[in-house]
Amino acid sequence: MAVIGLDLGGTKIAAAIFNNNGNILKKELVPLEKRKGAEVGNLIKSTLINLIEYSHQEKINIEAIGTCVPGISYSKTGKVWAPNISGWDNYPLFEDINSILPNENIKVKIDSDRACYILGENWQGSAKGCKDAIFLAVGTGIGAGILVNGEVLRGSNDIGGAIGWLALDRPFQQKYVSCGCFEYHASGEGLAKVAKEILLEEKNYLGILKLKSADEITSYDLFEAYKANDPVAIKVFNIAIEFWGMTVANLVSLFNPEKIIFGGGVFGPAIQFLDKIFAEAKKWAQPISINQVKLEPSLLGSDAGLFGAGYLAIKNI
Repeated sequence: MAVIGLDLGGTKIAAAIFNNNGNILKKELVPLEKRKGAEVGNLIKSTLINLIEYSHQEKINIEAIGTCVPGISYSKTGKVWAPNISGWDNYPLFEDINSILPNENIKVKIDSDRACYILGENWQGSAKGCKDAIFLAVGTGIGAGILVNGEVLRGSNDIGGAIGWLALDRPFQQKYVSCGCFEYHASGEGLAKVAKEILLEEKNYLGILKLKSADEITSYDLFEAYKANDPVAIKVFNIAIEFWGMTVANLVSLFNPEKIIFGGGVFGPAIQFLDKIFAEAKKWAQPISINQVKLEPSLLGSDAGLFGAGYLAIKNI
């Protein structure tokens, strides 16, 4: 048995043929190169056609295709919303994929990136063997893949896990509308926003972040400044640690997971803060369950979505 997993990101497509043991038999990486709308759909189709043709040559029987998308996959319609891809407000991806299949026996399943992250870690990563675990994805934005009793929690309309909108501060501010309170303060873009706000207030600041205008500062710059004990970077990460810790506390109190897996571009370098995040979480969380959970980095890194797409396909057979 073999399946294809495809992970659609903001800048590239990663796709692979997996056997049922989780071994990659063939892998392709294809840059999006600023494609939009149906151009991205055509790139997905051509990538899948290449892998299907390879499987025929190698006498590999493909039974299912799993696809990971950066947004919302609507299971009832087969359409997806991917905000980082122009023209993908309600894109018919299920129909697109089915149109190029050589036969009707190949099953197709599409899911959100956050769902695929936790599925990948559950199959071949840090959450292997877990029935209750959460993948906290912190990159440009923030989302959570939530595994409950061995199944992904998707919600009534497939939008479960959109934890960037967790309300962790008050009063409500208009700046939270587009991305949510938690994401505003503690995503990759959020770290830069908070730094900019602090720099506008710090009239006597002379640190290394002065080398760039406030609008040009990125989370990468902040990690570099943190290494140099820059006071603004330290302040930004202390704020983020509070938000990450409160979020861990809320997730632990709600779901009582065995593990919370940290991944995405920020974790990464923010793995150094896991002990501080746990200490902050202990202040807020249910006192028994917080001492039962483990906080761990992703084992699969940037391939978590790809492995999750593969496992999505296997579960669909």
